[in-house]
Amino acid sequence: MRSIAVTFTFAILLFWVEPLQIHANNSVSAFVQNVIYSNRIALFSKSYCPYCLRAKRMFAELNEQPFVVELDLRDDGYQIQGVLLDLIGRRTVPQIFVNGKHIGGSDDLSAAIQSGELQKLLSAS
Repeated sequence: MRSIAVTFTFAILLFWVEPLQIHANNSVSAFVQNVIYSNRIALFSKSYCPYCLRAKRMFAELNEQPFVVELDLRDDGYQIQGVLLDLIGRRTVPQIFVNGKHIGGSDDLSAAIQSGELQKLLSAS
């Protein structure tokens, strides 16, 4: 009798908890999409990451102000990285988007600056 009660309780917990997890994942995905498409420059970062600091410095030298999401300072940072993995195939930081277009990391940003591609993307807005 006791195992039936435990099984029943477990089934109810699965029924009630699972939709909340799905909702949370959809919410995180919506947040990421909103950040990418609502900001001229979006930078997913970690506050201690030297490559992220390099990317922020490059934007500062260009007098550009990215919208920065510091993943290590957010409770849902790991989930955001999962969404980025689904979207672009990478979960590393930094991940930079300009006018909704994925640029890549700090080396990619440097290359886009050198080639003039970044200025083209920025002037498109």
